[in-house]
Amino acid sequence: MDNAESSQAQCNRNTSGAKDNPDAFLEEQAMQERLGQIKHKIIVLSGKGGVGKSTVAVNLAVSLMLAGKRVGLLDVDIHGPSIPKMIGLENARISVQDEVMLPVEKDGLKVMSIGFLLQNRDDAVIWRGPMKMGVIKQFLKDVDWGEMDYLVIDSPPGTGDEPLSVCQLVKNADGAVIVTTPQDVATNDVRKSINFCRQLKLPVLGVVENMSGFVCPKCGELTAIFKTGGGERMATDMHVPFLGRIPVDPKVGEACDEGKPFIHHHSRTETAKAFERIIAPILSLSEQEINVSAAKTNNKEEGTVMKIAIPLAEGKLCMHFGHCEQFALLDVDKKAKKITGKQMLTPPAHEPGVLPKWLHEQGANVIIAGGMGQRAQSLFAENGIKVVVGAPGDAPDKLVISYLEGTLVSGTNVCDH
Repeated sequence: MDNAESSQAQCNRNTSGAKDNPDAFLEEQAMQERLGQIKHKIIVLSGKGGVGKSTVAVNLAVSLMLAGKRVGLLDVDIHGPSIPKMIGLENARISVQDEVMLPVEKDGLKVMSIGFLLQNRDDAVIWRGPMKMGVIKQFLKDVDWGEMDYLVIDSPPGTGDEPLSVCQLVKNADGAVIVTTPQDVATNDVRKSINFCRQLKLPVLGVVENMSGFVCPKCGELTAIFKTGGGERMATDMHVPFLGRIPVDPKVGEACDEGKPFIHHHSRTETAKAFERIIAPILSLSEQEINVSAAKTNNKEEGTVMKIAIPLAEGKLCMHFGHCEQFALLDVDKKAKKITGKQMLTPPAHEPGVLPKWLHEQGANVIIAGGMGQRAQSLFAENGIKVVVGAPGDAPDKLVISYLEGTLVSGTNVCDH
């Protein structure tokens, strides 16, 4: 029996004997109740250090948040916690309320790390396995994460104490995202992480090939300073999904040093778009919930009362919904084909994922737009809002009546980003 199997067997024995120990049973029950409030748990792993695993974890968490999800980010790298620096929380400290730790929040993202507990950021944590297991258990059991859609767990490289503890404690995790760089020296070690997941029966959601080529900051040309494709070939050989490539981009390193998540502040770059493509399979974990939400929305639309949102500029339909000055939100009686009410609302600052969530909160069922990219359309769908694109630049009342009467003429989608 190898080390991973031996440790798993020991954990199973401890769990099976928990009911014989009242304290252990209550502790286990409390942890599972806490984790039961989190719909999806994603563990970010790598068999090799220096491959950008924490960078992927941070931007994965922020991408999910920008898609309108409630997200937590847990850093279980006990000896080298880098998440606080990357997220701009280097000097943050946790608070305790009713003997429960509260995660630090940044722009809606809940974050927990051993870095928040150190008196000095340069302090070395010199712990053996049982102490690390204990603090990870505390992060899962004694932190008030609340109800969340996703918990992204950033684990240190390798297959040692921390990743093993997380996989044993987080029962029914959705799976692992494995990060590598293209070189053989990295992929050879990362193969061990995939086998680690298989031995612990943790699904592998896919492999990310990081630092795959270099994006010139001046001309935008992609140059293969390292060979590319190694991560994809390894994923094929190991029969696991390949999620995509992320190029080397100087702005990623700058963003990490400045504590500004890259995808939040450079959302229009090719590298950010690569991150967005990578999270698509992660978002699909919520597909069943989305389908239920869409079914409810369809039922609403089949009824008589609806709210239709129109992005406006100078009183008429704005061709690019994200650049609009105002939104007209019209209450309509679908059966009578008439407008029953109208509000003029000023939208929040345009960032990826913000407007779909905001309009959902306003009760919108439909948005009529001149143009909208596929990514934005999917975000509206996830928020239960039907999208009509290619509408002409007319007044909102005219557009809504045409829509209700089935005479709205839609042309080319004038925006595809």
